[in-house]
Amino acid sequence: MKHIIWDWNGTLFHDIDAVVGATNEVFRPYGLAAFDADGFRAAYTRPIWVAYERMLGRPLNEGEWERLDAAFHDHYHRLMLTCALAEDALGCLRTWTDSGRTQSLLSMWAHDRLVAKAAELGIDEFFARIDGLGSATSPGGGKAEHMVAHIAALRMDPADILVVGDSLDDAHAAQHVGATAVLYTGGMTSRADLTASGFPIVESLSHVLDYAG
Repeated sequence: MKHIIWDWNGTLFHDIDAVVGATNEVFRPYGLAAFDADGFRAAYTRPIWVAYERMLGRPLNEGEWERLDAAFHDHYHRLMLTCALAEDALGCLRTWTDSGRTQSLLSMWAHDRLVAKAAELGIDEFFARIDGLGSATSPGGGKAEHMVAHIAALRMDPADILVVGDSLDDAHAAQHVGATAVLYTGGMTSRADLTASGFPIVESLSHVLDYAG
């Protein structure tokens, strides 16, 4: 492999506690019992509104998704301040850069916040490109079309690219463009779902490079 495309939330950025905490705050008015990390992972999927429908046990009403998503991000942006990079993330980024190969960051989080957080954590220098969602893009959807645009901007052959993420959506986006995927168990998706997917999985980001050649 010549290039790694990293996912952010739940992959490089270990924010599962903030995600679960924000989700619990959002659904507190609904009277739902609080989720722990495993309970959240059992319900999690993309698009996110499908996960919310699973949690509620019913379809969302008109305009409800937008209200829930806005409330989630209000809580998340407060709770994420205590989160840090995943264990081994910095070492992986350094090792891959030192090998003379390139890497980039593709996230479904807001672009401006993503760029600022990567700079704050001192890792922006590792990436040939950083792409998050623009203000005109609806959040919560799938990643495939964004993967297409990201790789087009990189001007690379997808066959030379390893995609690292924590969700099946990351793997399906890689599959969509013809890239290779490996999935990390420390994020939002349950280990059972990751295992059942048939994609390679790693318990630690330090093992990602074993799949990069």
